Parts: sequence; C-alpha cells; structure tokens
Amino acid sequence: MRVREDLLDPATPSGVEVIQLTEGELPSCHIYMEAQIFTPDSKRFLLHESAHPHGSDRHDPRHRYLVCDVEDGFSLRPITEEVGATAPSLSPDGQFVYYFVDETEPGGGRLTLKRVRLDGRERETLFVLDSPIPGTAYRPSRIYPLSTIRADGGCLALSCYLGDGQMESQPWGLMVFDLEGPTVRLILQGPSWCNIHPQFCRAREGTAMHDILVQENHGCRYAPDGRLVQLTGGTGADIHVIRDDGSNLRNLPWGRDGNEFCQGHQCWRGRTTWAITSTETRDVDEEQLIESQPVPPKDHLGLRSPGGVRNHLSRSFPKPSFCHFATDIAGRRLVSDTRKRDQGGRVWLAKLGEPGKEPLSHWVPLARPHSSWKKEAHIHPFLSPDGNMAFFNSDESGILQAYAVIGLEELEF
Repeated sequence: MRVREDLLDPATPSGVEVIQLTEGELPSCHIYMEAQIFTPDSKRFLLHESAHPHGSDRHDPRHRYLVCDVEDGFSLRPITEEVGATAPSLSPDGQFVYYFVDETEPGGGRLTLKRVRLDGRERETLFVLDSPIPGTAYRPSRIYPLSTIRADGGCLALSCYLGDGQMESQPWGLMVFDLEGPTVRLILQGPSWCNIHPQFCRAREGTAMHDILVQENHGCRYAPDGRLVQLTGGTGADIHVIRDDGSNLRNLPWGRDGNEFCQGHQCWRGRTTWAITSTETRDVDEEQLIESQPVPPKDHLGLRSPGGVRNHLSRSFPKPSFCHFATDIAGRRLVSDTRKRDQGGRVWLAKLGEPGKEPLSHWVPLARPHSSWKKEAHIHPFLSPDGNMAFFNSDESGILQAYAVIGLEELEF
C-alpha cells in the first residue's frame, strides 16, 4: 500500500488518508460496489486483478480474486487461480467465498459452483450445471459477473443468458441456488432481463430477507449468442423487487415518466427495506439520488406507480450529479462519486437521516480520483460495513488500480 496525499480533496478533513492498494502492470480494481465481498467485521474483503470495474474476461488466465487483509497493512493474497472464476460472494459469517467457474457457451458448456474458506483451505466443488436448468429447456451462458447471497447464507442468486446461440429474441434469466442442497431453479426469465444487477435484501429475518432487487431493461436487442446489438439505456430501465421463489414481483417508483431515467445503479439502504437509485432528469440537468420502498406491481409505470413514496436524498446538494454510490450496513452513511461538474470525479461521504423523510446531510469531500471516466475506469465507490473506510477505482496513473480512504471513524457522524 502507498499513501496518496495527491488524491485528497482540498477540503478533505484532517486525519483522512487515501491509500493505493494495488500496483503493477495488470489493471486491478474493486469488485462492483453492490457486491457482498466484505467480512462482517470490516477486516477483510475481496478485489481482483487483470479486471475492470464491470468484471473480467473469462478466458484470461491472469485474472484472479485477491483477499485484502486490512489489519495486516492491506496485504493481498490470491484466493482463486481457475480460469473463468467469476461472481464471488462472501458468506454472511465471513468464513467462506462462494464463486463460479464459467465454462459455458450458448446452448452448452459447464457452470461450476465452488466454495473455499477465506484463508484458502477446504476448497470444494458444490454443484456442476452441465445440462438444462431443472424444469426448463434452457442452459445458462454469458454469466453475470455478480452474484448475491441471502443474509442467512441459504441461497445464492446469479443471472445469465438463456439463449441457444441460434435463435433471436431469446430470454435472459435469474437462477437461485439453494446452498443446502445444493440445487438450482430459474425464478425469472424474459428478453428484458439482460442486466439484472440482482441484490438480496440484507435484512436478517422476516419476509424481507427473501427479497431480491432486480433491474429490467426494456427494448434492448441482442444477437442469438447474447451479444448486445442495441442498448436502450436509462429510457428502458425499470427497477423491481421479487421474492427468491419467483413470486411477488413489485415496482420501485423511479423513472419511466419521460423526464426521469434510472441510471442503472441502485442498492438497498443497509439492512432496511428501503432502496436507493441514481437518476437523470431532463427538466433540470441533474443526477439525483432517490430513496423508496417497493409497491405492488402496476404495469411498468416507474415513478407513477400507485402508492410510491419518494425521498429525494440529494436535494440538499446544489446541482447534484451523483452516479455510483453505496451505504454502510447500518444505513447511516452513503458514499458517492460525481462526474458532470468535477473533472476526474470526486468522492463524497454524507450522512443518511430518517428513511423516507430526511435528505442527506454533512457532505464531506473525501478524494479526487483523477479518473478518465472511461467505462473501463469507473470510480464505483463503496463503504466497509462499519462505514469507516471508503474505496474507489482510478486510472490516474495510466493503469487502473484500487484505492481506499481511511480515517472516516474520526468524523463526527
């Protein structure tokens, strides 16, 4: 690790430091900010090398996931070596890493679910899917680089392409693996589920524990092998919640009114049943953060869904331009990046107030990443579960690297 005073913001509070976690010729970065890759005590987490902020090349023999040990000076050691390793999730108790080895192709191939202790011991294969998903004629391919694990550690969700490589207008879907079996079932399918971003609610009890936040993208077109032909962007984005058995699909009241568009970044607010999204608006040139809870389904009406409660979290910030963001596990702190009005981007920390009512407050600038803002160099900030460390990516050196912001426990909120 290396201290990077040059990446601090001029207004960063005293005692806060930016450190560079990775170096070398291989591009390295954090896993997507919604991923469950931290131990609950905030002492260890996963990142990866020979990768980009949206995943990795499954054929790249140099790609591997690393364990970063915070207490050991942010030291790094590899936890995977298999070509095709993807979509890791840490068990809620922080003991195991679940991940997949992707050897699939449209209509064939093999997907392997593995588990290993965080110290590298007891690596085992839990499940091999080399035939159609049970109860369907579909075989998964184009495996999504993010999985999500339920708060009790009982289920793991993963999205994929379901086409055979020959026919057009084939579906995408969401698989749920029962880790006690293990078994797998398909709970969601259709041509608009091409970029699902599945995220289990972090609640540890009750029905909310079974809820998965999912993204629908209406109007995208794909080739028979799943390659993108036309991306509709925010105009087609529609955010929902579904139970992990495939029932009770609900709406989140965001976007789709001709003025507001979901950027495609959303997450749960800690362990609560509130979710947050980032939006773009046409009537004013802003990128806002909006907080809501799911409501009963009513077509695909977005913010016009009946009964929707919306809390404009970023209304206390002048001309907000927030893009990627995440919260701590308590739902009290939020970190985000800005792009439109900050060359190279800035990373901000803010305090979350009463859910559904209060805006973000106590805005604190943490860093200026000097990112190129190319897609392969997105900043993607997130927080440790305890909220005392923030993390981001940057290609400021010419090579993508992973960074951390420490000392946040000294801040007043």
